[in-house]
Amino acid sequence: MQHLTLFTLAITLIATICLAKSPYQSVLQHSRIRGRQHGPNVCAMQKIQGTDKKYFTNCKQWYHRKICGKPTVISYECCPGYEKLSGEKGCPAALPLVNIYNTLGVVGAATTKMYSERAQLREEIEGPGSFTFFAPSNQAWAALPTEILDALVSNVNIELLNALHYHMVNRRLTSEDLKHGSAFPSMYQDFNVHIHHYPNGIVTVNCARLVKTDQHATNGIVHVVDRVITAVTNNVHTFIDTDDDLETLRTAVAAAGLTQMLESDGHYTVFAPTNEAFEKIPPEMLKRILGDPVALRDLLNYHILKNMQCAESITSGTPLETLQGTVLEVGCDGSDMTLNGKAIIQKKDQLGTNGVVHYINELLIPDSAKTLLELAQGSAVTTATKLFVDAGLGSHLSGSEALTILTPQNEAFKEGVTMTGELKKLLKNHILKEQLSSGVLYHRQELETLGGIKLRVLVYRNSLCIENSCIAAHDKTGRFGSMFTVDKVLTPPMGTIMDVLKADDQFSLLVGAIQTAGLTELMNQAGPHTVFAPTNDAFSALPKADLNKLMGNPQELASVLKYHMAKEILVSGGVGSHTRLKPLQGDKLELNMRNQTVYINKVPVVEADLMATNGVVHAVGAIIKPLCKSNRPCEDAGGNRYKGIYIHSKTKATAPKPP
Repeated sequence: MQHLTLFTLAITLIATICLAKSPYQSVLQHSRIRGRQHGPNVCAMQKIQGTDKKYFTNCKQWYHRKICGKPTVISYECCPGYEKLSGEKGCPAALPLVNIYNTLGVVGAATTKMYSERAQLREEIEGPGSFTFFAPSNQAWAALPTEILDALVSNVNIELLNALHYHMVNRRLTSEDLKHGSAFPSMYQDFNVHIHHYPNGIVTVNCARLVKTDQHATNGIVHVVDRVITAVTNNVHTFIDTDDDLETLRTAVAAAGLTQMLESDGHYTVFAPTNEAFEKIPPEMLKRILGDPVALRDLLNYHILKNMQCAESITSGTPLETLQGTVLEVGCDGSDMTLNGKAIIQKKDQLGTNGVVHYINELLIPDSAKTLLELAQGSAVTTATKLFVDAGLGSHLSGSEALTILTPQNEAFKEGVTMTGELKKLLKNHILKEQLSSGVLYHRQELETLGGIKLRVLVYRNSLCIENSCIAAHDKTGRFGSMFTVDKVLTPPMGTIMDVLKADDQFSLLVGAIQTAGLTELMNQAGPHTVFAPTNDAFSALPKADLNKLMGNPQELASVLKYHMAKEILVSGGVGSHTRLKPLQGDKLELNMRNQTVYINKVPVVEADLMATNGVVHAVGAIIKPLCKSNRPCEDAGGNRYKGIYIHSKTKATAPKPP
């Protein structure tokens, strides 16, 4: 029965919200559903603790119990247009339908009612007509700076009357009529009031939030707002052009050719860096950007959103697209508006006819305006960045060459790594001779480095690698170059697989075995090959008699060795939880990754990713045995348990019989 009730509630919630005509109506419907257990026409409201700010609730806020990162408490109040009756549950009675003047007194706008009488507006809003009044709440008037309020009330017949008329529209506008981006002529010289209706259900007029909507009256409708609004006459460029705190920005806008755009019609949000914000940037970096029209335009467009975003519209972090093409996370922390998690906004909601300006005290520099060195310095690859500079490669990374840098994560380096000639050479091979995006890389593609060698691209189901180094983070695309963060220090290929094995003493027995089995030519061919190379210890672990027997039978030895080889290239970063390889001889090899170690048929790799020009070598500490379906050691057709020497290629392997 309980499950049926929950199901019915869910269906009702979905149906009513889907039928809602606007985002505001959606959150209102949700609040009604959450409040209906307390009686008819009760809405659940979320109030930020320690403040008077209340919101109709949506699903996300209801379960998180947070707005702007601050905890909320739930209160249950009469939905718009209803009131309580003594002795009855909920809010069963509709508010009496009276004129606008009298409505102001019962919806939390008594101060507006008082000033309407002082300004001799009472007769107008009591009389015939059809008006919309965006009425400042009592708290809105109390928050108005004293000097502004004094100026208004000292000249009630002109200044105060004009201010109140600017809050009025000479037609009835319900919340359904308040469309996003719409504007309506006010009753003060037809100056427009600007409406924004956001997806989270918040509605603003001139960036003031509607806190009580759709309070109907006989001669119109009242919407209570959280601040006193003022007439808007200038575009957003005017703020930049006339404010001395934005002098550097003004110069930059002109140099980038953005003046005309900021004067044109639109709904922009401009995060305007102050002079102080520009002064925080290293002088050389700032000079370079200001002198580069492409970088400068990218920098400025990164401060401009495609849509108008008032501070009151934000209740949680939201990614919003900029004119530069990437996103900023616009959020809030209590009363502070934030950008990318930082409370750097000094002045909010400077409204223009074509958008809004928020002043910020920190310059936002997009990756597209940075050099490679600046990209690296701003990322979690500090060890690699220092080593590139120490290796004398800083000029390549701070210049205008089209390059791609492979930067290993800090944990890829051993502690206390110091610069050597070999390391300098290695780091030079971490820089590719062209600017690339990971999205255009393809399998077996070859990339040339500054060191003059070719690196291979290896594409796997869940990873993209360049030799043994796999890309561990999204690309960073700078002004001239790109940066790929990789999980390992690159191991460039050094000779064929046979060369790699001969150069490492731990494979001396394997080298002899390959030669005995007649596989030397195969290990020098173009490939690609993956070789799981048993170390000397792996061979020594076999019983001496078995080892001698194996080494004395080239055909059997070749079968064993070919089971350790595959005709494709698989680096450790390409191994997933269940990866299979087809060996040169035999059925399959089962690979998986556990605790950063690769296992082949349950045999651990002791040293991975020894790169060769024709493939890759992985050292294993034991001879790899075939696995049967039961994952137990196989037996031959005669029932002899497999002990470490490979079954002849013509012998059928079967799972052991249960005891």
